[in-house]
Amino acid sequence: MSRLGNLGARLYRGEVGYDFIGKRKIWYGVSILITITAILGLAVSGLNMGIEFKGGAVFTTDTKAKVSVSQAHEDAVAASGHEAIVQELGNGGLRIQITEVDTKKADQIKAQLSEDLGIPEAKINADLVGPSWGEQIANKAWAGLGIFMVLVVVYLAIAFEWRMAVAALIALIHDITITVGVYALVGFEVTPGTVIGLLTILGYSLYDTVVVFDSLKEGTHGITKQTRWTYSEIANRSINGTLVRSINTTVVALLPVAGLLFIGGGVLGAGMLNDISLSLFVGLAAGAYSSIFIATPLVADLKEREPQIKALKKRILAKRAAAAAKGESAEDERDDLTDDLTEPAGAVVGQRRQPGGHGRTPRNRR
Repeated sequence: MSRLGNLGARLYRGEVGYDFIGKRKIWYGVSILITITAILGLAVSGLNMGIEFKGGAVFTTDTKAKVSVSQAHEDAVAASGHEAIVQELGNGGLRIQITEVDTKKADQIKAQLSEDLGIPEAKINADLVGPSWGEQIANKAWAGLGIFMVLVVVYLAIAFEWRMAVAALIALIHDITITVGVYALVGFEVTPGTVIGLLTILGYSLYDTVVVFDSLKEGTHGITKQTRWTYSEIANRSINGTLVRSINTTVVALLPVAGLLFIGGGVLGAGMLNDISLSLFVGLAAGAYSSIFIATPLVADLKEREPQIKALKKRILAKRAAAAAKGESAEDERDDLTDDLTEPAGAVVGQRRQPGGHGRTPRNRR
Protein backbone atom coordinates (compact mmCIF):
# COMPACT_ATOMS: atom_id res chain seq x y z
CA MET A 1 0.00 0.00 0.00
CA SER A 2 1.29 3.44 -0.84
CA ARG A 3 2.20 5.91 1.89
CA LEU A 4 -0.78 8.08 1.04
CA GLY A 5 -3.10 5.09 1.07
CA ASN A 6 -1.68 3.93 4.41
CA LEU A 7 -2.14 7.43 5.81
CA GLY A 8 -5.73 7.47 4.57
CA ALA A 9 -6.44 4.15 6.29
CA ARG A 10 -4.91 5.38 9.56
CA LEU A 11 -6.92 8.59 9.35
CA TYR A 12 -10.10 6.61 8.75
CA ARG A 13 -9.42 4.34 11.75
CA GLY A 14 -8.60 7.35 13.93
CA GLU A 15 -5.03 6.26 14.63
CA VAL A 16 -3.79 9.69 13.53
CA GLY A 17 -5.59 12.95 12.92
CA TYR A 18 -5.53 16.71 12.94
CA ASP A 19 -7.81 18.81 15.11
CA PHE A 20 -9.62 20.77 12.40
CA ILE A 21 -12.62 21.57 14.60
CA GLY A 22 -10.58 22.61 17.61
CA LYS A 23 -8.67 25.15 15.50
CA ARG A 24 -11.73 26.35 13.62
CA LYS A 25 -11.33 29.95 14.79
CA ILE A 26 -8.01 30.10 12.94
CA TRP A 27 -9.65 28.88 9.72
CA TYR A 28 -12.56 31.27 10.17
CA GLY A 29 -10.04 34.11 10.51
CA VAL A 30 -8.14 33.01 7.40
CA SER A 31 -11.36 32.81 5.39
CA ILE A 32 -12.55 36.19 6.61
CA LEU A 33 -9.19 37.74 5.66
CA ILE A 34 -9.26 36.18 2.18
CA THR A 35 -12.89 37.19 1.66
CA ILE A 36 -12.23 40.79 2.74
CA THR A 37 -9.27 40.94 0.34
CA ALA A 38 -11.47 39.63 -2.48
CA ILE A 39 -14.23 42.14 -1.73
CA LEU A 40 -11.74 45.02 -1.57
CA GLY A 41 -10.26 43.93 -4.90
CA LEU A 42 -13.73 43.84 -6.39
CA ALA A 43 -14.61 47.27 -4.97
CA VAL A 44 -11.34 48.96 -6.00
CA SER A 45 -10.50 47.31 -9.31
CA GLY A 46 -13.88 46.03 -10.38
CA LEU A 47 -14.39 43.28 -12.92
CA ASN A 48 -12.97 43.50 -16.41
CA MET A 49 -16.14 42.65 -18.27
CA GLY A 50 -15.71 41.18 -21.72
CA ILE A 51 -17.18 42.40 -24.95
CA GLU A 52 -20.12 40.02 -24.59
CA PHE A 53 -21.32 42.08 -21.61
CA LYS A 54 -20.22 45.59 -22.60
CA GLY A 55 -20.87 45.34 -26.31
CA GLY A 56 -18.38 46.28 -29.01
CA ALA A 57 -16.63 44.92 -32.08
CA VAL A 58 -14.29 42.00 -32.81
CA PHE A 59 -11.96 42.33 -35.81
CA THR A 60 -10.26 39.20 -37.14
CA THR A 61 -7.78 38.79 -39.98
CA ASP A 62 -7.15 35.57 -41.86
CA THR A 63 -3.67 36.62 -42.97
CA LYS A 64 -0.59 37.52 -40.97
CA ALA A 65 -0.24 41.22 -40.24
CA LYS A 66 2.93 43.18 -41.04
CA VAL A 67 3.16 44.42 -37.45
CA SER A 68 3.67 42.73 -34.07
CA VAL A 69 0.91 42.07 -31.56
CA SER A 70 2.10 44.95 -29.35
CA GLN A 71 2.15 47.34 -32.30
CA ALA A 72 -1.31 46.16 -33.40
CA HIS A 73 -2.54 46.88 -29.88
CA GLU A 74 -1.23 50.44 -30.05
CA ASP A 75 -2.81 50.91 -33.48
CA ALA A 76 -6.17 49.57 -32.27
CA VAL A 77 -6.19 51.87 -29.24
CA ALA A 78 -5.25 54.87 -31.40
CA ALA A 79 -7.92 54.06 -33.99
CA SER A 80 -10.75 53.49 -31.51
CA GLY A 81 -9.93 55.60 -28.49
CA HIS A 82 -10.79 52.59 -26.30
CA GLU A 83 -8.77 49.83 -24.67
CA ALA A 84 -8.25 46.85 -26.98
CA ILE A 85 -7.35 43.19 -26.55
CA VAL A 86 -5.19 41.74 -29.31
CA GLN A 87 -4.49 38.02 -29.66
CA GLU A 88 -2.53 36.13 -32.29
CA LEU A 89 -4.46 33.27 -33.89
CA GLY A 90 -3.10 29.90 -34.91
CA ASN A 91 -3.00 30.82 -38.61
CA GLY A 92 -0.92 33.91 -37.89
CA GLY A 93 -3.88 36.27 -38.07
CA LEU A 94 -5.03 38.62 -35.33
CA ARG A 95 -8.13 38.92 -33.19
CA ILE A 96 -8.72 42.50 -32.05
CA GLN A 97 -11.44 43.08 -29.48
CA ILE A 98 -12.64 46.63 -28.75
CA THR A 99 -15.49 47.37 -26.34
CA GLU A 100 -18.22 50.02 -26.57
CA VAL A 101 -18.09 50.48 -30.33
CA ASP A 102 -21.16 51.07 -32.51
CA THR A 103 -21.62 50.22 -36.21
CA LYS A 104 -20.53 53.60 -37.59
CA LYS A 105 -17.43 53.68 -35.40
CA ALA A 106 -16.61 50.07 -36.27
CA ASP A 107 -16.43 50.90 -40.00
CA GLN A 108 -13.99 53.75 -39.29
CA ILE A 109 -11.82 51.53 -37.08
CA LYS A 110 -11.81 48.79 -39.70
CA ALA A 111 -10.56 51.18 -42.38
CA GLN A 112 -7.85 52.54 -40.08
CA LEU A 113 -6.73 49.06 -39.03
CA SER A 114 -6.49 48.03 -42.69
CA GLU A 115 -4.07 50.87 -43.29
CA ASP A 116 -2.04 50.37 -40.11
CA LEU A 117 -1.80 46.58 -40.33
CA GLY A 118 -1.08 46.50 -44.05
CA ILE A 119 -4.02 44.16 -44.72
CA PRO A 120 -6.74 44.77 -47.33
CA GLU A 121 -9.98 45.87 -45.73
CA ALA A 122 -11.79 42.96 -47.37
CA LYS A 123 -9.51 40.59 -45.42
CA ILE A 124 -10.65 42.00 -42.07
CA ASN A 125 -13.86 40.57 -40.66
CA ALA A 126 -15.84 42.72 -38.20
CA ASP A 127 -18.44 41.29 -35.81
CA LEU A 128 -20.57 43.58 -33.65
CA VAL A 129 -21.91 42.51 -30.25
CA GLY A 130 -24.70 44.46 -28.59
CA PRO A 131 -24.65 45.01 -24.80
CA SER A 132 -28.24 43.80 -24.51
CA TRP A 133 -27.09 40.27 -25.40
CA GLY A 134 -24.57 40.30 -22.55
CA GLU A 135 -27.22 41.62 -20.18
CA GLN A 136 -29.46 38.69 -21.06
CA ILE A 137 -26.61 36.26 -20.36
CA ALA A 138 -25.90 37.88 -16.99
CA ASN A 139 -29.57 37.82 -15.96
CA LYS A 140 -29.93 34.16 -16.90
CA ALA A 141 -26.71 33.32 -15.05
CA TRP A 142 -27.97 35.02 -11.88
CA ALA A 143 -31.30 33.22 -12.22
CA GLY A 144 -29.53 29.88 -12.66
CA LEU A 145 -27.33 30.56 -9.65
CA GLY A 146 -30.34 31.46 -7.49
CA ILE A 147 -32.27 28.34 -8.51
CA PHE A 148 -29.20 26.19 -7.84
CA MET A 149 -28.76 27.63 -4.35
CA VAL A 150 -32.42 27.08 -3.44
CA LEU A 151 -32.36 23.47 -4.67
CA VAL A 152 -29.14 22.79 -2.76
CA VAL A 153 -30.56 24.11 0.50
CA VAL A 154 -33.81 22.15 0.09
CA TYR A 155 -32.01 18.91 -0.78
CA LEU A 156 -29.51 19.11 2.08
CA ALA A 157 -32.23 20.06 4.56
CA ILE A 158 -34.19 16.93 3.55
CA ALA A 159 -31.26 14.52 3.16
CA PHE A 160 -29.38 15.73 6.24
CA GLU A 161 -30.68 18.68 8.30
CA TRP A 162 -31.10 22.43 8.03
CA ARG A 163 -27.82 23.19 9.86
CA MET A 164 -25.86 21.33 7.20
CA ALA A 165 -27.83 23.13 4.50
CA VAL A 166 -26.94 26.52 6.01
CA ALA A 167 -23.27 25.57 6.37
CA ALA A 168 -23.09 24.34 2.75
CA LEU A 169 -24.74 27.54 1.50
CA ILE A 170 -22.22 29.70 3.39
CA ALA A 171 -19.38 27.60 1.97
CA LEU A 172 -20.69 28.06 -1.59
CA ILE A 173 -21.00 31.84 -1.16
CA HIS A 174 -17.46 31.80 0.25
CA ASP A 175 -16.14 30.00 -2.86
CA ILE A 176 -17.92 32.31 -5.32
CA THR A 177 -16.76 35.45 -3.50
CA ILE A 178 -13.12 34.35 -3.53
CA THR A 179 -13.23 33.36 -7.21
CA VAL A 180 -14.82 36.64 -8.30
CA GLY A 181 -12.36 38.56 -6.14
CA VAL A 182 -9.40 36.84 -7.80
CA TYR A 183 -10.75 37.89 -11.21
CA ALA A 184 -10.92 41.48 -10.00
CA LEU A 185 -7.38 41.37 -8.55
CA VAL A 186 -5.64 39.78 -11.56
CA GLY A 187 -7.71 41.70 -14.13
CA PHE A 188 -8.68 38.67 -16.23
CA GLU A 189 -11.55 39.29 -18.60
CA VAL A 190 -14.99 38.07 -17.55
CA THR A 191 -16.74 36.26 -20.40
CA PRO A 192 -19.60 33.77 -20.72
CA GLY A 193 -16.92 31.10 -20.24
CA THR A 194 -16.19 32.60 -16.83
CA VAL A 195 -19.86 32.35 -15.89
CA ILE A 196 -19.92 28.70 -16.96
CA GLY A 197 -16.82 28.07 -14.85
CA LEU A 198 -18.41 29.70 -11.80
CA LEU A 199 -21.52 27.57 -12.08
CA THR A 200 -19.42 24.44 -12.61
CA ILE A 201 -17.30 24.84 -9.49
CA LEU A 202 -20.38 24.90 -7.29
CA GLY A 203 -21.00 21.25 -8.08
CA TYR A 204 -17.41 20.27 -7.24
CA SER A 205 -17.48 22.25 -4.01
CA LEU A 206 -20.79 20.71 -2.98
CA TYR A 207 -19.52 17.19 -3.72
CA ASP A 208 -16.65 17.43 -1.22
CA THR A 209 -18.95 18.95 1.39
CA VAL A 210 -21.61 16.24 1.03
CA VAL A 211 -18.98 13.48 1.37
CA VAL A 212 -17.95 14.84 4.78
CA PHE A 213 -21.57 15.45 5.80
CA ASP A 214 -22.50 11.87 4.94
CA SER A 215 -19.69 10.54 7.13
CA LEU A 216 -20.73 12.91 9.90
CA LYS A 217 -24.36 11.78 9.70
CA GLU A 218 -23.33 8.14 10.09
CA GLY A 219 -20.88 8.89 12.89
CA THR A 220 -23.37 10.86 14.99
CA HIS A 221 -26.19 8.33 14.76
CA GLY A 222 -27.23 7.65 18.36
CA ILE A 223 -24.72 10.15 19.70
CA THR A 224 -26.76 10.96 22.82
CA LYS A 225 -26.64 7.31 23.93
CA GLN A 226 -22.94 7.51 24.77
CA THR A 227 -20.74 9.68 26.95
CA ARG A 228 -17.35 9.37 25.30
CA TRP A 229 -17.39 11.69 22.31
CA THR A 230 -18.70 15.21 21.81
CA TYR A 231 -20.29 16.25 18.52
CA SER A 232 -17.22 18.31 17.60
CA GLU A 233 -14.91 15.34 18.18
CA ILE A 234 -16.99 13.10 15.92
CA ALA A 235 -17.11 15.87 13.30
CA ASN A 236 -13.34 16.05 13.45
CA ARG A 237 -13.11 12.29 12.92
CA SER A 238 -15.39 12.63 9.89
CA ILE A 239 -13.10 15.23 8.32
CA ASN A 240 -9.98 13.16 8.96
CA GLY A 241 -11.66 10.01 7.68
CA THR A 242 -12.48 11.61 4.31
CA LEU A 243 -9.42 13.88 4.10
CA VAL A 244 -7.32 11.80 1.71
CA ARG A 245 -10.34 11.17 -0.51
CA SER A 246 -11.00 14.91 -0.74
CA ILE A 247 -7.34 15.63 -1.51
CA ASN A 248 -7.20 12.96 -4.22
CA THR A 249 -10.42 14.18 -5.85
CA THR A 250 -9.26 17.80 -5.82
CA VAL A 251 -5.78 17.08 -7.16
CA VAL A 252 -7.14 14.95 -10.01
CA ALA A 253 -9.60 17.72 -10.93
CA LEU A 254 -6.99 20.49 -10.64
CA LEU A 255 -4.33 18.89 -12.85
CA PRO A 256 -6.12 19.24 -16.22
CA VAL A 257 -7.42 22.68 -15.25
CA ALA A 258 -3.89 23.76 -14.33
CA GLY A 259 -2.76 22.52 -17.74
CA LEU A 260 -5.33 24.74 -19.44
CA LEU A 261 -4.46 27.76 -17.31
CA PHE A 262 -0.67 27.67 -17.06
CA ILE A 263 0.33 25.79 -20.21
CA GLY A 264 -2.51 26.56 -22.62
CA GLY A 265 -3.14 30.13 -21.51
CA GLY A 266 0.32 31.04 -20.21
CA VAL A 267 2.97 29.17 -22.19
CA LEU A 268 1.14 28.63 -25.47
CA GLY A 269 -0.59 32.00 -25.37
CA ALA A 270 -4.15 30.76 -25.85
CA GLY A 271 -5.55 33.59 -23.76
CA MET A 272 -9.16 32.64 -24.36
CA LEU A 273 -8.61 29.51 -22.25
CA ASN A 274 -8.02 31.74 -19.23
CA ASP A 275 -11.68 32.78 -19.23
CA ILE A 276 -12.91 29.46 -17.90
CA SER A 277 -9.74 27.84 -16.53
CA LEU A 278 -9.01 30.51 -13.91
CA SER A 279 -12.51 30.30 -12.45
CA LEU A 280 -12.29 26.50 -12.36
CA PHE A 281 -8.81 26.47 -10.80
CA VAL A 282 -9.56 28.99 -8.05
CA GLY A 283 -13.04 27.62 -7.44
CA LEU A 284 -11.90 23.99 -7.11
CA ALA A 285 -9.17 24.95 -4.64
CA ALA A 286 -11.54 27.17 -2.64
CA GLY A 287 -14.20 24.43 -2.66
CA ALA A 288 -11.83 21.83 -1.24
CA TYR A 289 -10.76 24.30 1.45
CA SER A 290 -14.29 25.33 2.43
CA SER A 291 -15.61 21.76 2.71
CA ILE A 292 -12.91 20.92 5.26
CA PHE A 293 -12.23 24.18 7.08
CA ILE A 294 -15.56 26.01 6.83
CA ALA A 295 -18.64 23.85 6.23
CA THR A 296 -18.10 21.08 8.79
CA PRO A 297 -16.82 23.37 11.60
CA LEU A 298 -19.89 25.56 11.04
CA VAL A 299 -22.14 22.51 11.42
CA ALA A 300 -20.38 21.63 14.67
CA ASP A 301 -20.85 25.18 15.97
CA LEU A 302 -24.55 25.20 15.07
CA LYS A 303 -25.18 21.69 16.35
CA GLU A 304 -23.58 22.25 19.75
CA ARG A 305 -26.07 25.05 20.37
CA GLU A 306 -28.82 22.41 20.65
CA PRO A 307 -29.84 21.70 24.28
CA GLN A 308 -29.35 17.92 23.92
CA ILE A 309 -25.89 18.20 22.33
CA LYS A 310 -24.90 20.94 24.78
CA ALA A 311 -25.98 18.75 27.71
CA LEU A 312 -24.11 15.78 26.24
CA LYS A 313 -20.91 17.80 26.01
CA LYS A 314 -21.36 18.93 29.62
CA ARG A 315 -21.77 15.30 30.81
CA ILE A 316 -18.72 14.16 28.87
CA LEU A 317 -16.52 16.93 30.20
CA ALA A 318 -17.78 16.29 33.73
CA LYS A 319 -17.03 12.59 33.39
CA ARG A 320 -13.52 13.30 32.18
CA ALA A 321 -12.92 15.80 34.97
CA ALA A 322 -14.12 13.24 37.56
CA ALA A 323 -11.82 10.59 36.15
CA ALA A 324 -8.90 13.01 36.24
CA ALA A 325 -9.70 13.99 39.85
CA LYS A 326 -9.59 10.33 40.90
CA GLY A 327 -6.18 10.02 39.33
CA GLU A 328 -7.29 7.14 37.15
CA SER A 329 -5.02 6.12 34.33
CA ALA A 330 -6.09 7.26 30.88
CA GLU A 331 -4.89 4.03 29.28
CA ASP A 332 -8.14 2.09 29.77
CA GLU A 333 -10.19 5.00 28.49
CA ARG A 334 -7.88 5.38 25.53
CA ASP A 335 -8.33 1.70 24.67
CA ASP A 336 -12.11 2.16 24.64
CA LEU A 337 -11.78 5.20 22.42
CA THR A 338 -9.62 3.23 19.99
CA ASP A 339 -12.32 0.53 19.85
CA ASP A 340 -14.84 3.23 18.92
CA LEU A 341 -12.57 4.59 16.22
CA THR A 342 -12.04 1.20 14.57
CA GLU A 343 -15.74 0.31 14.38
CA PRO A 344 -17.10 0.08 10.81
CA ALA A 345 -18.69 3.18 9.30
CA GLY A 346 -22.31 3.53 10.37
CA ALA A 347 -21.87 1.79 13.74
CA VAL A 348 -23.63 3.54 16.59
CA VAL A 349 -21.13 5.50 18.62
CA GLY A 350 -20.55 4.00 22.05
CA GLN A 351 -21.58 0.44 21.14
CA ARG A 352 -19.36 -2.54 20.37
CA ARG A 353 -19.93 -5.00 17.54
CA GLN A 354 -20.04 -8.63 18.63
CA PRO A 355 -17.15 -10.87 17.54
CA GLY A 356 -19.26 -12.51 14.85
CA GLY A 357 -20.07 -9.12 13.37
CA HIS A 358 -23.84 -9.65 13.73
CA GLY A 359 -25.67 -7.26 16.02
CA ARG A 360 -24.35 -4.94 18.68
CA THR A 361 -24.26 -5.03 22.45
CA PRO A 362 -23.83 -2.01 24.71
CA ARG A 363 -20.29 -1.29 25.83
CA ASN A 364 -19.64 -2.11 29.50
CA ARG A 365 -19.22 1.09 31.43
CA ARG A 366 -16.75 1.48 34.26
